Amino acid sequence: MPVDTSDADARFRQWMRDNLVRAAEHFGVVVTGEPLHGWLDRSISAPVRRGGAEYWLRVVSEDKQWIGGDFWTGNLDANGFAGLSKPYVLDVFEWEQWRQQRAEITTRMPGSPCSPTDALRTGIDLSDQWWAELRRTTDTVAATPTQRVNSSQDKVTQRLVQRFGDAVDPTVPEWETVHGDVHWANLLRPRFGLLDWELWGRGPVGTDAATLLCYSLLVPDIAQRVREVYADVLDTDAGRFAQLYVVARLSRRIDGGEYPDLAQPLEQHTRALLDS
Repeated sequence: MPVDTSDADARFRQWMRDNLVRAAEHFGVVVTGEPLHGWLDRSISAPVRRGGAEYWLRVVSEDKQWIGGDFWTGNLDANGFAGLSKPYVLDVFEWEQWRQQRAEITTRMPGSPCSPTDALRTGIDLSDQWWAELRRTTDTVAATPTQRVNSSQDKVTQRLVQRFGDAVDPTVPEWETVHGDVHWANLLRPRFGLLDWELWGRGPVGTDAATLLCYSLLVPDIAQRVREVYADVLDTDAGRFAQLYVVARLSRRIDGGEYPDLAQPLEQHTRALLDS
């Protein structure tokens, strides 16, 4: 019989709201919009104001055993990317309260997310300039050397073997620097912007293009546009490998109850990849 965790979940979400208030008081800012909870409620964020200036405030909470990895400082480390349409971290505040909290105040990006969820479910009108800026951004990231790790060979092997057994050689053919979370809730419009740089680091070539394509499969016109923009990446052995890796990652989340409507198109996409 499933355990009812609704009361515990509600208490945790309120606790995260309290964390946001504490961070706002520390930075001397006022929350000006409804807070947004992140994946599994591990983060909370909201627009804030100090004087006449607008910012964004985010608080992430983790058990202490999981902090200290590349993801913990990813947004701050991404300040090194100059000239990209992305938030830049202005200040950081950490404290411990049975878990470790990290608050980051960042520049605020104009526009709104392309989708309220990672997967796109309705058509969207994006300019040619938007698509060009998307490609410029991922190309810039790919060409930037780093010691940060998004996906190790061990992680890739584990995911692929779990999903495909011995049907796919899990050896990564090529590596590059990737954003690691290019989905529609992290992309802004009408002016291009890319949020959430927590996970950037080394990963299989084509990871970002493959991720966006898989999250676009419910809207065929947009999926086709992604294929066109990244044809030189996706239509290669390395690109097809990256797509299979992303399929394996998303399949785990589908098995956990997320994106049930994405299961069938993702399975069709997988068959096409394996038959190619």
